[in-house]
Parts: sequence; C-alpha cells; structure tokens
Amino acid sequence: MTAEWRPVRQSRTHELVLESIEERVLSGDLRAGDRLPPERELAPALGVSRSALREALRVLETVGVLTANVGRGPDSGARMVRNPDDALGRLLRLHFALGSYTLEDVLEARVVLERSSFEAAARHASPEELAEAEEILSRLRAADIGAAEFNDLDTRFHVLIARSSGNRLTSTLTAAVRESVRPLILRALESVEDWPATAAALNAEHTELLRLVREGEGGAAADLAERHIRGFHGTLVDDTAPGA
Repeated sequence: MTAEWRPVRQSRTHELVLESIEERVLSGDLRAGDRLPPERELAPALGVSRSALREALRVLETVGVLTANVGRGPDSGARMVRNPDDALGRLLRLHFALGSYTLEDVLEARVVLERSSFEAAARHASPEELAEAEEILSRLRAADIGAAEFNDLDTRFHVLIARSSGNRLTSTLTAAVRESVRPLILRALESVEDWPATAAALNAEHTELLRLVREGEGGAAADLAERHIRGFHGTLVDDTAPGA
C-alpha cells in the first residue's frame, strides 16, 4: 500500500469512501489480508468524519470483504477478507423474502448450478472431499436426527459437492441459492407427515449421488441431482402456487 490516501468529496460521503477503497482493491493496492490504517489516520487522510468512515466500513463488512475488530492487539482494526458465501447468501435470502425472485426462480437456478456441480465433481473431487461427504451422509442417516439438523447437513453436503467441482464461483452461488430458501425448506421438512420415511428417501438419493460422483459417472449424477432437487424442492413450488 504505497499510494497515498486522497481526500474524497463530501457529498454522499460514505459512498465516496466506498469508492475510494474499491479503487484501491481494483488497482491491487489492497488485497485480502491487508489491514486498513487506523480510523484516526484514515478519516483525515480521506477528508471525512470518523462516523462516515465507520458507515462505509459497516457496508464492507455486510458484503463480506472486510472484518473490523474493536480493541487493541494484533487482531484489532479493519482487515480486508474474502468471505463471499455468507454475505451473498444473506443478501439473496433478503431479496427472496422481499419478492425480488420467485421460488420457481430459485428452483431453476439450483438445477442449473447443481447439475454442473455434480458433473464436475465426478471429475475433480479429491479423496478427502469424498471422505468428508461420506461423513456427512453418515450423520444424515442417524435414526434420531431432527429436521433442523438434517437441513443443515443436507446444505453442507450440496455445498461440499459444489466446492469439490473445482469452481469457486459455482460453490459460492450454490451456497447462496441454497441458503436463500433454507427457512422454507426447514418448515417443509418439519411439516411432513412421515418424517422417518421422508428422511430415508432423501438419504437414499444422497447415497446414490455420492456413489455416482465417486465412480466418475458425471452425467448420471447430474440427472439424479436434478430429479432430487425437483422432487422435494418442486413440492415447495407447488405448495406456494396460486390456489394451492
């Protein structure tokens, strides 16, 4: 970070602070792991109030590119990070709740993303990732598992497969899309009439999906992934359709 911080214009101050920080990220002057100067130094360098600076830093925390720790010591202060999964998932969940996207939009996005994920995972998944997926499935098969834990582990399984595809963006988007409907899926799982039978049916598909990935049968894994998603997720779309 050799370039000097320049004062910004005063109109819409916090947005201009964001623009200044974004410019430094795009130019390569700020990278993940870098720390910003202390507020007492950065605010006057930018020519803004500390409150405007803090507002900008809060926005950056929300979008998952900065973490700010108060106090003193080596971990205090604001630091640039890479944490897109949680931030994008939170943003997408809010937009879904506000009606920016329909449940059918989310369903179709999941199908496209996870078909790609499972097909690529069959080529790229490492032995360690396959072992982790098997460990998740063993926990999903527990006889006393409840809907909430099942939902969490189910999400972890699908996101792990996306991560093992070798495409970070696919992994992030899969996690975000799945996270956007997590509460809705949980309510659906909790309302099924025969929970043990539903869990067993979903786990049978999970088991077969992992087998196909392990054996390199990407096309078959993609096809089953689509049926798996449309099967349960599709019932959510039917339940929320007009007149349902």
